[in-house]
Amino acid sequence: MVACSSGEDLVVTTAAPTAQAHGAVHGQGALSPSDADLQSIKLNVTPSQRGFLDALTAAGVRPSSELEALSIGSHVCQAHAAGQSDQAVWDYIAPMVRSDVIDSGPSTSPHTAPQPQVNEATADYIRIATQRLC
Repeated sequence: MVACSSGEDLVVTTAAPTAQAHGAVHGQGALSPSDADLQSIKLNVTPSQRGFLDALTAAGVRPSSELEALSIGSHVCQAHAAGQSDQAVWDYIAPMVRSDVIDSGPSTSPHTAPQPQVNEATADYIRIATQRLC
């Protein structure tokens, strides 16, 4: 899997699916990929990407995975590069952040996240990505 962000490449190396996992895809086995698998992937990140991830942590943002955090940051940069207004960037990024907040931990409901937490995380993602990645 390869993803990129505003001129810097992010390379993620994963092992090929095992025969048992392949069988699960075709309905022959019980194994299926999980979100825990994404958390265990070792990422090769650039210094600016590491700075972005570290700044998110320092701001109290707890993404479900580093890959998801980098993906959201990349989307921020893409929206800025496309000349989107600040409000358009917010409207584009907020649903991704809401989903990640839900995925990253318990909330009042398994399908919702507290709006103040989402708003704060969205602001942090946009600010930090703009400063560190774009």
